[in-house]
Amino acid sequence: MTQRIGFVGLGLMGAPMVRRLMARGWPVTVWNLEPERYAEVPGATIATSPAAVRAASDIVIFCVLDARAVEECCFSAHGLVQSTTGADLLIDMSTINPDATRTLAARLGHEAGMDWVDAPISGGPGPAGEGQLTVMMGGGDGPCARAMPVLQDLAGNLTHVGPLGAGQTAKILNQAIVGAGYVLMAEALALAEAAGLDAARLPAALAGGLADSKVLQRIYPQQQARDYEPPRGYARQLDKDLKNVVGFLKGLGLELPVVETVAARYHQFAADAPMQDSAAVARLYEKPRG
Repeated sequence: MTQRIGFVGLGLMGAPMVRRLMARGWPVTVWNLEPERYAEVPGATIATSPAAVRAASDIVIFCVLDARAVEECCFSAHGLVQSTTGADLLIDMSTINPDATRTLAARLGHEAGMDWVDAPISGGPGPAGEGQLTVMMGGGDGPCARAMPVLQDLAGNLTHVGPLGAGQTAKILNQAIVGAGYVLMAEALALAEAAGLDAARLPAALAGGLADSKVLQRIYPQQQARDYEPPRGYARQLDKDLKNVVGFLKGLGLELPVVETVAARYHQFAADAPMQDSAAVARLYEKPRG
């Protein structure tokens, strides 16, 4: 029988993921802090709280902003622990710190008897709706095997990278690369335009070479066209992730000056424009271009 899925968090990624799951035949019960988002998931069953989502589900998926939101949805007066029936597996697809993952997972197991799989994602809203996300999964073999069928309907690339917390560690590396790519593309665009090059031709000119990447082919053209509405992702999210990257590397006693410079440069943008498109960091360079 098809497992009942509960889904908490209907943001830019969560809503298309829910639509994808329903299209693949999964029954989905949802909850979101802002009720206006329910219009994005017609056909889903709406619950009154994360606890009610758990009671109506076999597996619960989270896709929320940060560790504080994950903790709130687990342990608050309306959190998962308030239900004594329903789902015994949580798949957290949010992006949070690996240590926070392990701490929260241990607490949820003790208080609610629920297993935890960390499965952060990369790809954006388009791939989320098409089942083409990159999913980095961490957890025990048993819980991950149980999570696999539902995650396979969301992922074009699904990898079990290690024990609990390993998925979040892989996502930290992913975000370090992505954040550097966003800033680097903004600077490459500034350089191309200042040099008088037809900047729109650069992705095609570099395709197939060592400089080619999805960031060059997807983000650079968006920046070159100043195509930021509606946002594909919010600057505050990438800023939060880059802060997490810096905190993680400091905890390991590392100094990585490129990553730290990227994080500081991106924060300079996001602090004043948290709800702008992630790629709009290129606006930092528009004034010097004149």
